[in-house]
Amino acid sequence: MARYDDRFVKTYTQGAFAVTEIWVDKETGVNYLFHASGNSGGLTPLLDREGKVIVTEPGDGWRP
Repeated sequence: MARYDDRFVKTYTQGAFAVTEIWVDKETGVNYLFHASGNSGGLTPLLDREGKVIVTEPGDGWRP
């Protein structure tokens, strides 16, 4: 459970062994895609089809 003062909030999760998550930076609204499988993982900004970073406003389904 995220605390109010945490900078990042998890907005989506999928999987058990191979995990895919979306995290939102509460200060900038930038969405990040995190994927982990076994002992490895990676994090990258989530992009739309035009290659622009996806930014979520506080009223778009999550609360800061």
